[in-house]
Amino acid sequence: MQDVFIAGYSDKLSARPGETITFSVSSKATSDFTATLHRSISADPNPKGPGIVEEDASRYFKPASFASRYQSFTPGSFAQSMADLQANIRSDLVIKFWFMPTILLARDQTLLSWGDISISLDQQGIITAKSANGILLSSTSSVKIHNWYSLKIKLSASGATTLDLQQLANSETCLGATKLGDPVTSKGELFPISIKAPIRIAASFRDAPSCFNGKIEAPEILADGKLIAKWDFSTGISSLSVKTKTGPDLFLKNAPTRGVTGRKWDATEFCWRHKPEHYAAIAFHDDDIYDFDWDSDFELKIPNDMPSGIYVMRIEADGHYDAMPFFVCPPLGKRQANLCVLVSTFTYTIYGNHARPDFAPSWLERITAWNAYPHNPSRFKHYGLSTYNNHTDRSGICHASHKRVLFNLRPGYSTFGQSTCSGLRHFQADSHLISWLHNQQIDYDIITDDELDRDGLAAIAGYKAVMTGTHPEYHTSKTLDALKEYRDSGGGLIYLGGNGFYWRIARHKEDESLLEIRRSEDGIRAWAAEPGEYYNAFDGNYGGLWRRNGRPPQQLVGIGFTAQGNFVSMPYHRTCFDSEFDWVFEGIEDKIIGDFGFSGHGAAGFELDRRDEKLDQGMKITTLAQSFDEKNQFVLVPEEVLTHLTNLSGGPEADVKRADMVYFKTAKGGQVFATGSITFCGSLPWNEYDNNISTLLGNVVHKFTKG
Repeated sequence: MQDVFIAGYSDKLSARPGETITFSVSSKATSDFTATLHRSISADPNPKGPGIVEEDASRYFKPASFASRYQSFTPGSFAQSMADLQANIRSDLVIKFWFMPTILLARDQTLLSWGDISISLDQQGIITAKSANGILLSSTSSVKIHNWYSLKIKLSASGATTLDLQQLANSETCLGATKLGDPVTSKGELFPISIKAPIRIAASFRDAPSCFNGKIEAPEILADGKLIAKWDFSTGISSLSVKTKTGPDLFLKNAPTRGVTGRKWDATEFCWRHKPEHYAAIAFHDDDIYDFDWDSDFELKIPNDMPSGIYVMRIEADGHYDAMPFFVCPPLGKRQANLCVLVSTFTYTIYGNHARPDFAPSWLERITAWNAYPHNPSRFKHYGLSTYNNHTDRSGICHASHKRVLFNLRPGYSTFGQSTCSGLRHFQADSHLISWLHNQQIDYDIITDDELDRDGLAAIAGYKAVMTGTHPEYHTSKTLDALKEYRDSGGGLIYLGGNGFYWRIARHKEDESLLEIRRSEDGIRAWAAEPGEYYNAFDGNYGGLWRRNGRPPQQLVGIGFTAQGNFVSMPYHRTCFDSEFDWVFEGIEDKIIGDFGFSGHGAAGFELDRRDEKLDQGMKITTLAQSFDEKNQFVLVPEEVLTHLTNLSGGPEADVKRADMVYFKTAKGGQVFATGSITFCGSLPWNEYDNNISTLLGNVVHKFTKG
């Protein structure tokens, strides 16, 4: 597949003054590429809206030129020894392991490679072993996908060279073996064999490593009857390496999936921590790619006087460009404003390079007309897809990282190319809020999920209000703990999205840029985790919905995900006329609020949240406004559905397909305002920011930060 002309990524998505962000670039140009810094105000390319708005930030990074060079990347995960495996073999060599293929491809897939020895699986399901002297052994029958097999290859000076392949379900040999090529009849023709080379499991050493798709378990190698290498994948499941007492340790390239069921799994235990021997396999995929590992080209040390905000490093060469956003946070404990905007970088990363199934080439016409960001993940799938996509073998992608080019994390990227509105999500949709803050001249600091997870409450302590963007969907236990502690200690939490605080994720302790999601049981999800694989490999905790982990979003912000539709929206209707809450609606005479917007043409849409008294722990919540699905354009989320006739609310489905705008206080003076809609912020820039949604949010921000 063809690579883009110029692209880059940063080693961090956020930094504080004094910290350094490093940028890595690949450019096909023969001339230098240029790098310029800008502050991002609006990332919406819609010419009917604010457009792309960026301010010059050359004060903090002078425009510079750097030598162009093409940097490649290779998808595919495998395990490789950290040192050479050396053996001088006189009479016999045995290689054995268990494996489960998950797809047959039109090319060979390598199961193991060591020096001149390789074992591969072909498109017919035939296993072939190639020896150091070119001797070939092939199975006479083919393997079937999603079945476990044991494989034992033996090369012997006696001439008894065998390939023994057995299916787990049948203790007897189910597949015979035939030796092809010249017969091995004497020690002198095959032995001695001297090998000193690293070993790869699930890939070859070629430039295109013909990676294996499937699970591998318990590989071991014997030379002259002596065990020289053996790896137990049930140990250190949370690690990016495999330690062994026999032979060299292994490192895991491109983060293959651990904490997956092995050949011994019998459904008696669903947590790998309790029976690790049932999880002694690693799942490999030929499209795993979580760190391009490019050489760095330049860096930026965040100056002490650089305001907190969203910045974009733009790179250009020969008429092509890329734009890498990053977020500057204030020094820890030194807030520069009363308002903190919490940027959902975990959600951005989890969605990184989401190739939508409804993508159509016609979307490119609007991209050209709007001069929007030109590249779409659906056209460059080899750059690695998102956790909303599937691997080659159709299993769900459960790992994500920002250490690669993320096309949909770019100013001007449009998610819904067929929509009649701006069609934005995530970073670009959140810029509707950022541009509104600038238009209203409201000072703010930026804190991202990274700082919140690492520093906890200290990251947001002291702010009068913490405000989310449109879709803070993915959270760790640490980020939820910090937000709850902030709220309960008197802080003001403003939740401006829908489907927030929904999925539980884990960060890898050895590489915090690597995130994991297990889509267990239910919820709106792009794929379903396999039985027995609901627990995160990274931390051993149960994955899936926070609701299934006993922490529904209603406990934090009073509302939680209830319904999803296409990218369409509706207005709110004011429901609260209690004079105690007139401050919310000051300056607004309309009972219908937000019947306009750049996201679905309304303030309540796409994904909706509502109150549920069974889940909110008895908080005194006031519903300020509501929006019901009057045109039947939405569906209930799976966790709300019981049968085709009933749902958890116990009432008509139409009653719970709604967005609730709510407000409540906590015991120690904390307060929460929540909109219950993912498209709310899309209404803020409408009519040049002069509208009732803009007025309403202005009232809320003033109350939280000044009152």
